[in-house]
Amino acid sequence: MTRQTPASLRARSSNLSLRPASPSAVKPEAFTKPFCDFLTENPTIFHTVAYAKSKLEAAGYKQLPSRDAWAGKLEPGGKYYTTRNGSSIIAFSVGKAYKPGNGVAMIAGHIDALTARLKPVSTKPNNNGYVQLGVTPYAGALNETWWDRDLGIGGRVVVRDEETGKTTIKLVKLDWPIARIPTLAPHFGIGMMGQNNRETQAVPIIGLDNSDLHQASSSSDAPAPSPLGGAGSFTSTQPPKLVKLIASELGIKNYSTILNWELELFDHAPATVGGMDKEFIFAGRIDDKLCSWAALQALILAESAESDGVIKLVALFDDEEIGSLLRQGARGNFLPITVERAVEALASAGDSKASFGPGLVGQTYAASFLVSSDVTHAAHPNFPATNLAGHSPRLNVGVALCVDGSGHMTTDSVSISILNRVADLVGATNQTHMIRNDSRSGGTVGPMLSSAMGVRAADAGIPQLSMHSIRATTGALDPGLGVKFFKGFLDKFEKVDGEWTD
Repeated sequence: MTRQTPASLRARSSNLSLRPASPSAVKPEAFTKPFCDFLTENPTIFHTVAYAKSKLEAAGYKQLPSRDAWAGKLEPGGKYYTTRNGSSIIAFSVGKAYKPGNGVAMIAGHIDALTARLKPVSTKPNNNGYVQLGVTPYAGALNETWWDRDLGIGGRVVVRDEETGKTTIKLVKLDWPIARIPTLAPHFGIGMMGQNNRETQAVPIIGLDNSDLHQASSSSDAPAPSPLGGAGSFTSTQPPKLVKLIASELGIKNYSTILNWELELFDHAPATVGGMDKEFIFAGRIDDKLCSWAALQALILAESAESDGVIKLVALFDDEEIGSLLRQGARGNFLPITVERAVEALASAGDSKASFGPGLVGQTYAASFLVSSDVTHAAHPNFPATNLAGHSPRLNVGVALCVDGSGHMTTDSVSISILNRVADLVGATNQTHMIRNDSRSGGTVGPMLSSAMGVRAADAGIPQLSMHSIRATTGALDPGLGVKFFKGFLDKFEKVDGEWTD
């Protein structure tokens, strides 16, 4: 049986709608399997950016290297993307009727996820025959949901070409589970759920080595094996067999050419549909690849009418889970500098006589709008005390507008009205999410980006269960419902903005 969503689920989702739906070109059920495939095939942030680049280029987008001058390379009707650190990407299309000073319809999400990254020196001493791997948690990883899971490994490897001397980046992932963090049997009387020492008790095992049992009978005069790559090399600080596996996967024969790597562990189980009607998606890395993937699809599918006068943009950031403070994070200048460089290049394009400067930048931001798209909490069936009446989103209904009285979200009465108008125009259903007064709120990239640029903004996310677990749940229709709403925003923002008197 295929993974496509049955008619009964589509009918049920329609019955839950809070406003009448109008026909739309986006069929939510068509996006379920592609989203699951994306999650399974692109487990690391570097693979996610590579995926985005391939999809954008297939749709006619051209890369703008950040080191190059952009003057003379941008024009109305063009499609472009740029990257930073190989872990963040911004893509945008310029309306055919764009004029300097017109606004930018922006969607911003993050593509980093909780993970366990290899330490700079990841080799560890033999421990009763077990080969273990030194890892460090990224954000809240290595919690109890990571125990007894099949963990894969992947990431990027920095390699120097022996012939040219050039340094390149290669992406790698092994196609089988390589690691596991075993729990302690309950017979020992130590509970495994709750607080555990992530330095000493959450160390993955990646193999067996019982050679120490035979060392006593071997000659003590035998020379120690030479470290892979030579003494002092990066590879000499990593588990030898792992180095050989990675090198073999990349076709590398000289281990010393591996200068460094950023490898991480991830849930190896594929994303899948579940439930009696296959109405759920069970997967790792839903936060926030769900909203980010939907936004990317929306940009690629967005309309390109002759009358389009705005820039349509999607920004996917790294480092959100750890505060966004690095250069590839949302607190860096990646988004504003990209917008400003694009406006500068377009101001000098063709017959435009616009003068680029603070005035034009300020005019652009004043006419712009940001949707901060991060997943949000769905109503939980087993913990009803965490749900706030009237503010607890359901799965397979639609995007939730997230409100927070303490400013952790950007949404206000103006931005709610704008996005509800978008939903009306495209036949989407918006929900509302707010936490209880006695709960702790998380944050998004919305406040930092909207304050940096001074743009109107709202937080709008797709609901999920089990946020920050190694494996979470969302609705099978939710990826497509996200595409529908985000595409509607990109296509209809200019019209909706024109309906406002201020």
